[in-house]
Amino acid sequence: MFREMRRKRQQISQEECEEILSRATSGVLGVFGDDGYPYTVPLSFVYEKGRDGGLGKIGFHCAKTGHKVDSVRRNEKVCFTVIDRDEVMPKERTTKYISVIAFGRARILEDEEEMRRAANTLGAKYSKGYEDLYMQETEDAIRSGHLCCIEITIDHMTGKIGKQVMLERRMGERMTE
Repeated sequence: MFREMRRKRQQISQEECEEILSRATSGVLGVFGDDGYPYTVPLSFVYEKGRDGGLGKIGFHCAKTGHKVDSVRRNEKVCFTVIDRDEVMPKERTTKYISVIAFGRARILEDEEEMRRAANTLGAKYSKGYEDLYMQETEDAIRSGHLCCIEITIDHMTGKIGKQVMLERRMGERMTE
């Protein structure tokens, strides 16, 4: 169903993809937008590692109305991209990069407990040390009816590393031998 990566030698492991998703602070959501146009939007997110062989979930919160939510309602299939490293090398006319792309199905959380868990998980990632503040904000948003959380269940995930980073890693391995 999903295409194999064309440059397989540059593919990184699932474990490294998970590490990147766990530490990254922003990514780009791609959805089927209005009038057949793709719509991408950068956002803050949280990654939850998969259990029982699953690839995990990506969660974020957003406004209850707008292009993103309308697109998810229309078509649950989405993709999400994170660029972990992006270093331009002008003289060599290349880039040192590492990126991950995840394909999955998004759903808008309706259950209060699911929304609370999702929002507080985001709070824990981005507001560590301010638990009382983000937990209160979550409760206020639930009570007022303004909280909207979306969860992506990952169906397929790949990561790619640039040739320059591959060379860097090989050199590092040789030096440790």
